[in-house]
Amino acid sequence: MHTVIGVIGLGNMGGAIVSGLAGREDISIVGYDLSEDNARALSERCGIDIAASPEDVAQRSDYVLVAVKPQHMEPLLTELAPVLSQRGACLLSIAAGLRTDQLRAFTGGSVPVVRIMPNTPAMVGAGVFAVCLDDAALTDAHKAFVPEMFGALGQVHILPEKQFDAFTALAGSGPAYVFYFMEAVIEAGVTLGLTRQQATEMTEALFTGSAKLAEESDHHVSVLREMVCSPAGTTIAATNHLDAEGVRAAIVQAVGKSFARSVELGK
Repeated sequence: MHTVIGVIGLGNMGGAIVSGLAGREDISIVGYDLSEDNARALSERCGIDIAASPEDVAQRSDYVLVAVKPQHMEPLLTELAPVLSQRGACLLSIAAGLRTDQLRAFTGGSVPVVRIMPNTPAMVGAGVFAVCLDDAALTDAHKAFVPEMFGALGQVHILPEKQFDAFTALAGSGPAYVFYFMEAVIEAGVTLGLTRQQATEMTEALFTGSAKLAEESDHHVSVLREMVCSPAGTTIAATNHLDAEGVRAAIVQAVGKSFARSVELGK
């Protein structure tokens, strides 16, 4: 069965999703963006059709992914609601903080809704996605297709909406924690006499390799850490210092702060 995916908003995340889906023979993509340059560039790179307006996208699509800022969602969905309902399209939203019930209210309750939370590694096909299938209006076909669709862009977790704030704090915000730590390691390398380019290349390879090892190893990350910490060696001296400075506790607390802010925004 051939499926038409409409994407409204072709910025970083919308464009990444289009890039990940382009080329599939069972899918056609039609997109719209306020920036004609963005739309044209993506069309040339991925071969998608460019629509004249958001309404044009909705009229032509089986699934409509809206990748615009949360503050723009209500007026856009209110305008699109009659077209989405007439077409029988399923609405996909990646807007942070907007719950399924809010999205349904914006469309007059006439459109099945899937709420999705991505993270930025989706831009390189290595994302982690939370997918909420709580809406009772979703069909079995919707529930099967949407996770499979996003599986082409990374790892998919089907979660109840009550766990979305936890996902946001851990995986949605998580890339920033990793980049923050990477920055610190790079600065340490420069402090120790490496060039910035050397320190950056080494750190990038360090994180890529460590993540690959954690993913492919049968050992828990705690065991992998212990394998590097030889008795009275250099690594145990470093990790003991991190523990003494409360780094582990600070990370747990930081994720908790992100969780609390996500809950606050949802209100």
